[in-house]
Amino acid sequence: MKLPRFDYARPASLPEAVALLQEHDGAKILAGGQSLLPVMAFRLAAPPLLVDIGGLDELTGIAIGPTGIRLGARVRWRDIEEHAGLADSHPLLVAMVAEIAHYQIRTRGTVGGSLAHADPAAEMPAFAVACDGDIVLTGPAGTRIVAARDFFTGALETVLQPDEIIVELRVPPWPRERRWGFEEFSRRRGDFALAGAAAFYDTAEGCAENAHLGVFGVEGTPRRLAVAEALLNGRIVTAETIEATAAAAARAVEPIGDLHAEAAYRRALVSTLAERALRRAAGLGAVPA
Repeated sequence: MKLPRFDYARPASLPEAVALLQEHDGAKILAGGQSLLPVMAFRLAAPPLLVDIGGLDELTGIAIGPTGIRLGARVRWRDIEEHAGLADSHPLLVAMVAEIAHYQIRTRGTVGGSLAHADPAAEMPAFAVACDGDIVLTGPAGTRIVAARDFFTGALETVLQPDEIIVELRVPPWPRERRWGFEEFSRRRGDFALAGAAAFYDTAEGCAENAHLGVFGVEGTPRRLAVAEALLNGRIVTAETIEATAAAAARAVEPIGDLHAEAAYRRALVSTLAERALRRAAGLGAVPA
């Protein structure tokens, strides 16, 4: 289908981009275009103005430091895959990005675009929530920082205001000894996940601490499952502990049902994927048949 009519602007600075959003009601940011343009082609959105931020270098760059990792809003999936330091500095991020769509999309899709689109089945929102990320926004009132857990309010819904722009995603540092696992399930590789689970924990005296278990593709937003995490903290991670944690994770979610999967099927996937991710983290291998 053909796109609806729209005007186009390519600002030279971030303040200019914010001003354009403020001046034109309904204007939308154009970054990689992997979410916005298909929506426009299906006439599900018809913004009067596209503000192309492709020339704003201040929104690019990956920084790794003692306070954590910063991903600029214009960082593409390919940039993450090809970055020399991220495989050691944040292996979970690299593993999750590797599952995003197909190579062609990973050359254009961006961190900020995925966060703003807020698809419940997308990996980047799930990563931000699971890893206690902060999302930096800028608008007419200045800069504000929103915790990822508070940023997503529903399917395709966020607290991002119409005249605000995502600047970067910040996540805490990743200890080298941290144990982690990631699993997702889709009907075909590259399709949106019907469900996914990201898990990690640190260890002290043989017991798990700081356990994180996040799920996505199940409810309207990605989220951590505190009830399940509590079953890991302070305990030795065994096959039995993991099985109990996975069962608690399945009970903790309220899955959506749609034409792709019934709610009961997604609940079962949460249990299976959480168990697989935790077994991978613990080095226990595949789930016994």
